[in-house]
Amino acid sequence: MSNTPKPTLGDYLHLHFLVLIWGGTAILGKLVNPLLSRLSLTFFRTLLAAIGLAIVLWLWKEWKKVSTQDRWAMLGVGVIMGLHWLTFFLSAHVSSASVCLAGMSTTSLFTSLLEPLFNRKRVRPLEVLLSLVVIAGLYLIFRFEFDQSLGLSLALVSAFLAALFTIANSRLVTRHNALLITFYEMNGATLAMLIGIMGMSLGGGFTSRELLPLPSDWLWIGILALVCTIYAYSAGVHLLRKISPFTLNLTINLEPVYGIILAYFILHERMTTGFYVGALVILLSVVLYPILQPKFTVKEV
Repeated sequence: MSNTPKPTLGDYLHLHFLVLIWGGTAILGKLVNPLLSRLSLTFFRTLLAAIGLAIVLWLWKEWKKVSTQDRWAMLGVGVIMGLHWLTFFLSAHVSSASVCLAGMSTTSLFTSLLEPLFNRKRVRPLEVLLSLVVIAGLYLIFRFEFDQSLGLSLALVSAFLAALFTIANSRLVTRHNALLITFYEMNGATLAMLIGIMGMSLGGGFTSRELLPLPSDWLWIGILALVCTIYAYSAGVHLLRKISPFTLNLTINLEPVYGIILAYFILHERMTTGFYVGALVILLSVVLYPILQPKFTVKEV
């Protein structure tokens, strides 16, 4: 018998609210000054998040002793997470929020292939099948938009990295507080972006306009750090106590649905008929998983 608590309806509704927030991150990235380097954008987002989390941990007295091994593991996962956000913002920057968000739909496919490898579990046919359904939905969305291949390719890299750090967090959350995990990971991401900025600067790759945000940018960066990172990311890590990494990432497939609806009203991006059909296919995979999963579950020896 597993001691893992079962998710409630409230947990699933909370997860969908978090996905709605994550769906808005690409839009916030588009609202930031387009001349600002996406490397700098990611750096300031993670830096503000790390500072904010340090304050929260101090006020709530949540500082706990962490082993050296786990500390390095969290920092390493933070580097992966930072690269995920960097490729995510780059994807939205070179294409559209819609292309970026729909490319992230492949996260569940990568998770279904990577989770058995890292956790020494058998590949679950249902998860692979539903992930392929997501790919079919993705194809329907972009069958007429292959000219945005660079943005889509960056989104696929971002999705692969998202699968990696979600699987890693599912292990860490069994031993440590979600806020503490997020704090160390924000520091790892910040250091990775800082090294990138220093490397680019030494190579003469940045101007001051590309490196420093405009005064108007700080509102969007603040929302990215406080709402989309400190709150949403920590809550997502906490939900991994009850919800599997695959279920989390499968639900995140709704990011393009929520995000493109938001983009329609905020950025005035227009959706094609292919999007509606593809989005329905993606939604179908999310709805079918909890229904079919008990029937496909095989007891592992």
